[in-house]
Amino acid sequence: MQRYYTITQLTQEFDITTRTLRFYEAQGLVSPTRRGRQRLYTPGDRTRIKLILRGKRLGFSLNEIKEMIEMYGSAPGETGQLRLLLDRIAARRAELLEKQRDIELTLLELDEVEAGAHDRMAELSTGSKSEKA
Repeated sequence: MQRYYTITQLTQEFDITTRTLRFYEAQGLVSPTRRGRQRLYTPGDRTRIKLILRGKRLGFSLNEIKEMIEMYGSAPGETGQLRLLLDRIAARRAELLEKQRDIELTLLELDEVEAGAHDRMAELSTGSKSEKA
């Protein structure tokens, strides 16, 4: 296992910018050591970056992600972290299901408006043909 990772290695591995990595550092999510001007990230930092990116994909805020990550190393530890994660997952799922219902209703409304527009186009097209006759 590699002992340290450079900023270049991590940005390439995770397809993120150096600015993003520095932002995570400024937010206290990762803590690289410095050798001169070079930032060196530990395997733990690499794991945190992986968790941050997964959390973002799942729609969690950086504050929520930070809270979950910080619980791991302190009381109530992993059990508390997992409870919090499960609570956040349930809340996120409920939020997404509500958005899904809203989208489905909007799609139904669009279908109705579209059908009405097609019907009216047909009426107009039929009406103009009979006017010419």
